[in-house]
Amino acid sequence: MACVLTPEGKQIRKFGTMTKDLLLLSDWLTTFQVTHVAMESTGVFWQPIYNLLEEEFTVWVVNARHVKNVPGRKTDVKDAEWIADLLSHGLLSPSFIPHRAQRELRELVRYRRRLIQNRAQVVNRIQKVLESANIKLDCVASDVMGASGQAMLRAMAAGEDDPEVLADLAKGKLRDKIPFLREALRGQIGPHQRFMLSSHWRVLDAITAEIEELDREVATRMGPDEEAIERLDSIPGVGRRCAEEILAETGTDMRQFPTAAHLASWAKVSPGNNESAGKRQSGRTGRGNPWIKAALTEAAQAAAKTKDKYFAAQYRRLAPRRGRKRAIGAVAHSILVSIYYILRDNVDSLVKTPSRSWAR
Repeated sequence: MACVLTPEGKQIRKFGTMTKDLLLLSDWLTTFQVTHVAMESTGVFWQPIYNLLEEEFTVWVVNARHVKNVPGRKTDVKDAEWIADLLSHGLLSPSFIPHRAQRELRELVRYRRRLIQNRAQVVNRIQKVLESANIKLDCVASDVMGASGQAMLRAMAAGEDDPEVLADLAKGKLRDKIPFLREALRGQIGPHQRFMLSSHWRVLDAITAEIEELDREVATRMGPDEEAIERLDSIPGVGRRCAEEILAETGTDMRQFPTAAHLASWAKVSPGNNESAGKRQSGRTGRGNPWIKAALTEAAQAAAKTKDKYFAAQYRRLAPRRGRKRAIGAVAHSILVSIYYILRDNVDSLVKTPSRSWAR
């Protein structure tokens, strides 16, 4: 449902969602010499319209919560009229929508993160199969999916069930624990467990191969941003993959965010405002971009474990009195602020080693 404000009044028309219908919408808007178009951000349904209109008009995608009408007046026609009125009076704030190339890069990076999560789920299923077969490999090996663990698990899937033979596949420092491995690998591996392990390994190998392919594609597309990735990689807790995820969401141009506070608010890693009658109700963060927030949280958890770094000192200072989760949120906010100034000013990492008194 589209509404155009004209000197003669409001012009309202209904269109389909097929490409030919959206092209008719574009032609219809052009006949009224429309320059700005606003629409609600509703799932992924705004994307086809945005893709066809972004080259001809200034298109604003606005938060549905910001344009909510008075209760009891909810129809598609009234919604279109209401959004048109708000736009004409300058009462709307557009959401940050990157250009098409970055949107496609976002899809790749987000898909890769989903595959990484799926791979972790498969690893958990493998561990569940081991538990059902009385195999306690995780009690001896710190990483079941390490080189030694994978060799043992593949041998089990191939039909080997002798604990001594399996334990002898250990590598490196794990060979010092061979007597314990023999006891941990003594279980009840039957045809069912072998079939399940083989099935999980096939899925795991397929997902791993797909992740490696995505890594290469992402690296190719982010080739021009290699210098920015290296600078973000120098931040404690931020690895290359994390830097790629952050840049895919924000881009390297920080001019769309007036200040670091705007960027933190957009990513929802800053305290929320909820005050009434002079009383502070809650400071919980809102619901923002979940992809960049997840990447920053992982980076903050890694940075909190470093030594002689500012983020670790900040975490140790806040965690005892504010709790672990809030301390991690504060570190994530500090990391994003550092990223903002690094990208805006085109400088190296701003994170320095804290003084001894500050570290305490």
